[in-house]
Amino acid sequence: MSEIPAKATESEDPSEGARARAVDGLASAVGGALAADGVQPGDAMWQSSPPGSIYDYIKVASFSIGPDGLVDQWSLRAEHLFGISAERAVGMDPIETFIDPRHRERGMRKMAEILDGREWTGVVPFRTPKDAGEGECGHEGLAEVYVMPTRTEDGEKAAVCIVVDVRTLRSIETDLAASQAIFSQSPFGFLLIDPDLRVRRVNERFASVFGGTSDDHRGNGVHDYLQRGEAERVAATLRRVLETGSSITDMHVTGFVPGSDERRHWSVNLYRVHSGSGRPIGIAWLGIDITARRAAAREAAAARRNLALLNEAGARIGNSLDLETTARQLLDVVVPGFCDLATVDLYQGLLVGDETPPGLADGSAELRRVAFASAVSDAPFAGTGVPVAVGAVHHYPFNSPCADALRTARPQTVPGEDGGLVQSTLAVPMVAHDTVVGLVQFARTKGSEPFGDRDRDLAVELAARAAVCIDNARLYRREHERALILQRSLLPPGDPEASGLDIACRYLPGNANTGRPSEVGGDWFDVIELPGHRTALVVGDVMGRGLRAAVAMGELRTAVRTLAQLDLEPAEVLSQLDEIARGLGAPGGVQQATRAARRPREADLSEVYLATCVYAVYDSVTRRCTFANAGHLPPVLVEPGEPALMLDVPPGMPLGVGGEPFEEVEVELPEGALLALYTDGLVESRDHPLDEGLQAFVSALSDPTQPLEDVCDHVLNTLDTHHGEDDIALLMARVQGLPTESVGDWTLPREPRSVGRAREYARAQLLSWDLEPLVDTTELLVSELVTNALRYGEGEIRLRLLLDRTLVCEVWDSGLVQPRRRRARDTDEGGRGLQLVGLLSAAWGSRRTPRGKTVWFELPLPDGGPGLPDPAEALLSLF
Repeated sequence: MSEIPAKATESEDPSEGARARAVDGLASAVGGALAADGVQPGDAMWQSSPPGSIYDYIKVASFSIGPDGLVDQWSLRAEHLFGISAERAVGMDPIETFIDPRHRERGMRKMAEILDGREWTGVVPFRTPKDAGEGECGHEGLAEVYVMPTRTEDGEKAAVCIVVDVRTLRSIETDLAASQAIFSQSPFGFLLIDPDLRVRRVNERFASVFGGTSDDHRGNGVHDYLQRGEAERVAATLRRVLETGSSITDMHVTGFVPGSDERRHWSVNLYRVHSGSGRPIGIAWLGIDITARRAAAREAAAARRNLALLNEAGARIGNSLDLETTARQLLDVVVPGFCDLATVDLYQGLLVGDETPPGLADGSAELRRVAFASAVSDAPFAGTGVPVAVGAVHHYPFNSPCADALRTARPQTVPGEDGGLVQSTLAVPMVAHDTVVGLVQFARTKGSEPFGDRDRDLAVELAARAAVCIDNARLYRREHERALILQRSLLPPGDPEASGLDIACRYLPGNANTGRPSEVGGDWFDVIELPGHRTALVVGDVMGRGLRAAVAMGELRTAVRTLAQLDLEPAEVLSQLDEIARGLGAPGGVQQATRAARRPREADLSEVYLATCVYAVYDSVTRRCTFANAGHLPPVLVEPGEPALMLDVPPGMPLGVGGEPFEEVEVELPEGALLALYTDGLVESRDHPLDEGLQAFVSALSDPTQPLEDVCDHVLNTLDTHHGEDDIALLMARVQGLPTESVGDWTLPREPRSVGRAREYARAQLLSWDLEPLVDTTELLVSELVTNALRYGEGEIRLRLLLDRTLVCEVWDSGLVQPRRRRARDTDEGGRGLQLVGLLSAAWGSRRTPRGKTVWFELPLPDGGPGLPDPAEALLSLF
């Protein structure tokens, strides 16, 4: 590498000239440095430069050359720069040692000029010797050399050389350029803070934000830019960085800039700055304005929060079909995630079941507060006037914001009262299917973030979702109540009574014990009084739920009562019910269903009606009970002193299946025995299988001697009747047969004298029962029935009088022809006997028996009530 051309100057006194120039340069450097620190050169004093000065960076070295051209002095910095110790360097020829052989000749000439007294400055390539520890070729470099001629004590010419590493200078130049770019071109705020936590320098970006020029900020502290609390926090962090050397990344600082009330946010990075010798000299501050990013982050967080709130609302609101529960679910979602206090008011008419609740009327109709939630207080909500307790009925004044929200179906913002807890309230109408069903109020307390447009839209959406669920619950409640009313209207009213039986019953609709509305089911029971002080006991269950099942149950119950009045056998009753059940789902009735069943087709399960039923007929005279079962659970019998047992009654197929006959089982029931009929809801649930439930039911009937009502309560309290999955029907009967003295039974021969004998038997029996007021009427009616049996019947005649709650008279014969009542003409001499029986008795009829028929009539007992018609007047009324 060739030498860079240098300028050499000749002075008359080289030594004096060099010395003068050195002094001038030193004075200039010191003056500039002092001026930079605010100290005038005239005020300067001699002082030592502390470590970390500029010389630590530029690596200035010096050595001297004697008159012989050899090194005679070698500084420590020269050792560091050239890698040669002073012991080796002294006495070396610098040209021979450090200059490339290609340039030595020129170097020799320069050396001669220098020793001749010339001053020289230039850039010289050099290399260290091979044995200097830098490898085979040694270290190569580029040095700027300043040679000043001197004289020795003997007056001989010598030289002093000042050497600077050019590469270091260029590196410093690059660093200075980068530093200048940061201070003038960086889009981020940059500060240099000294150990006293005072600003030494700021870049133009920082000055443009906080005003003034860069020099105006020199000497300021953090308290000049930040509020007290924030400034103290930042100052403590600066001291920690200065003491520990640990850098701080993304420290958030909040403050204001001059001329603006907007709160600004910065992300600040801090790190300690060191001198070339490693001494801490301050802190570098790099700040980025993240106000817009924070606002965007808040918007995104609010959007995510709102979306999460809507998702939670969709998952939690509407799980129940109860109005109050749905309202509470809405408040569980919004408090405290969306607001601090909230209430729900529903129209009172909607809650009491009005068909059309007041919609967009004047907004002042009565409402009931159904739910309240608070994250700050349990006191009633008073955000829009007088506090209203949960459950209270109230209304809003016509000119109030809440009434306006109800009237216009638009949300209204209600400011909080001075001195109150609430900052503002959103009154949002609950609109479902264009109908306002209520009002929900969302309130935030003072100190919370005020409601914005996004919050307003979210409140409307939440209220709309809850309103739809509440309206669905209202419609369901209406249908449920209608179905329940229909179902209960089809069940026996009050406490059933039966001859020879003590009756107790219980009916629990599905979910009645859980407080949750549910569809009604098709369970039913019935107690039907039959002629001859007999009683039919019925328990059935239509498969399915809802209004359809309730209607099917009503049709089957009506059919059972009709068939029972025909006095059919239990198996025949179920056979007829099976045909009726098959016809319920067919458009053409039973016949169409029968014809359709004979040809293959796709079964429409939605139109199939299936039911189970157990039908029993109890005779209080003989204490015998005949059972027939259509797929139902077996009856349970508890005899006195014996454990409860399930009767072995062939179950048969459910009603509606068809094709299978039903079997009968006759059981004699001892006096005091307990008979229980029930549906599957009593003994089966998801948590308890059927076998387990049946065993528990049998075990619960361990003490049947208690009053029958207590036995029913004990059974319901012992079993798992709170599952609410199905209706529960329980019918219990305790056997109390007719006493022997309450039965009169005679057999009469088939001859005319039997008519008079029957009257005598009847008179004597009634007198023994102290029923003298009924003697004449009974004699007349017994005479008519026995006469008919002689004229139209067959075989011997049997007369039976039964005394219980009424007086029943039965005439038996072997004829199969049923008597038929007809209206006799005025010219007819006969045909008025059955008309007379109908006029004088409370009821009459006939039924088939295994050996013929029975004709009967019933008279009320003389207990002070309305008396029977006078026989003479009844006879005259026939003509």
